[in-house]
Amino acid sequence: MDADIFEEIQRLRREGRKAVLATIVQIRGSVPSFQTAKMLVRDDGSTLGSVGGGCVEADVWAAAQDVLREEKSRVMHFDLTEESMAEGGLICGGKVEIFVEPVLPVPEMIIFGAGHISTQVSKIAVIAGFRTTIVDNRPVYANKERFPEAESVYSESFEQSFEAITPTENTYLVIVTRGHQEDENVLRWAVATNARYIGMIGSKRKIRTIAENLTREGIDRERIERVHMPIGLDIGAVTPEEIAVAIVAEAIQIRRVGFKHPQSKKLFQDSRS
Repeated sequence: MDADIFEEIQRLRREGRKAVLATIVQIRGSVPSFQTAKMLVRDDGSTLGSVGGGCVEADVWAAAQDVLREEKSRVMHFDLTEESMAEGGLICGGKVEIFVEPVLPVPEMIIFGAGHISTQVSKIAVIAGFRTTIVDNRPVYANKERFPEAESVYSESFEQSFEAITPTENTYLVIVTRGHQEDENVLRWAVATNARYIGMIGSKRKIRTIAENLTREGIDRERIERVHMPIGLDIGAVTPEEIAVAIVAEAIQIRRVGFKHPQSKKLFQDSRS
């Protein structure tokens, strides 16, 4: 059964799906299961395996929904006394401890632009646990020689890459192309996706201009305001390597801590003052 569960975990991760793995880590007394027994709860609510049945599994399943949402592990303790577990058919006197942990797909970072900043972002992102994809319409820059660590490289038009890429809540979009027009075109597409993170490089003037252009086109301001621009944490970065660190650090912050409203909303406020 464990082999089946681990094979299923690999399948789910390849598909970019989440799950929760519950494992019995300690047993004391009489318990209707065995230590290291496992149950996998998929993101659609279906399960594989067992950690004892009855109300224990019902409680673990309910906790799994919180673990999926928070992406944080927890330990659950059950005292299987006759009084507390009789209704679930678990009449025994043991105690069980179950470790409930999220099983998450490898996060994907799609980097638009293949210049000197992108080469550093891709390297650092891979080290930090992301799989990277490079998109640029210049084959001389977008190739496996310059980005050997990247999982995929698109070197045709940006529009063709839009057709081939489907961002999910596990996707982080980094917009660092060679020009304002390319940045605006990519951002127009990006804000309509379900990407977990969108960041675009640029000065405040450039960012405000692009944001106003997209707003005039009828794009919902709330979608634009969720974009992190200028991209990256404010650490005073100057060199391409430092800028890359700031970008990847911001992506990690979103992944581990959660959404933090970016500065783009303030740019709208500043433009009205």
